[in-house]
Amino acid sequence: MHVLHVVGARPNFMKAAPVLRALSPHANVRQTLVHTGQHYDAAMSDVFFKQLEMPEPDVNLEVGSDTHAQQTARIMMAIEPVLLDRKPDLVLVYGDVNSTVAAALVCSKLGIKVGHVEAGLRSGDRTMPEEINRLLTDQISDLLFTPSADGDENLLHEGIDPSRIHCVGNVMIDTLVRLLRTAEKHFLADVLLPFALVTLHRPSNVDQREGFLSILDGLEELAQSHPIIFPVHPRTRKRIAEFGLDRFFYHRGQAENGSSQMPIHADGRICLVDPLGYIDFLCMMDHATLVVT
Repeated sequence: MHVLHVVGARPNFMKAAPVLRALSPHANVRQTLVHTGQHYDAAMSDVFFKQLEMPEPDVNLEVGSDTHAQQTARIMMAIEPVLLDRKPDLVLVYGDVNSTVAAALVCSKLGIKVGHVEAGLRSGDRTMPEEINRLLTDQISDLLFTPSADGDENLLHEGIDPSRIHCVGNVMIDTLVRLLRTAEKHFLADVLLPFALVTLHRPSNVDQREGFLSILDGLEELAQSHPIIFPVHPRTRKRIAEFGLDRFFYHRGQAENGSSQMPIHADGRICLVDPLGYIDFLCMMDHATLVVT
């Protein structure tokens, strides 16, 4: 049996890693890993493959970033010849990113069976691009692998045949359990304790200036009592510059005393750092006094 895995963004890597590992001992299963390149630079992609001990992708489509429509279209155009050439028996797609729905759509047109790992999750908010990706992918997938009972209930409510639904648990927990001990032993360099840890990148939170500003006002208030470290996603960094919100932030390289330690100020500003690898971020979470996401 030939199983082809499609990944495109960091959450996909954490879901695919344990599935690849679980299937690898089976001599009758051949695996192909396709990376669409939705997340494409070293900080957003390469470091995750290394830390999760995933094999190098057999194919990298290198689609890069763009609008949702253009990125989805480019993935569809790039993956079709790969599927026609590789002829998989089953394609596994993960989560709710554009790569997920794009690959599932192409497979459905070609008559290739699709399995959706982390199926059935719903926010109820159709203004979220991820919610549209979830809804469409679940409708056209042959096998729906849910992480929890509420995922089963959502799919049944939407009229999905129960024979397509398989509750397998949350594969991201498999990754967490396997690497948590490593993260706990990881040396947290260049950080002054205590601190609060923040993540913030969803389009609904950062793509509109007023909404983003409202969130930053709250974080600024929090920063008066909890110095904040913010590993910043490229899209969020872009919005900070575009909206002229630099006054809320400083970068770790701005230590006045030349120290190699991460500067922590008590003036309400937020310390920006570059994106972190999986183990590094787990370590930060483990040491943080407070996590905001």
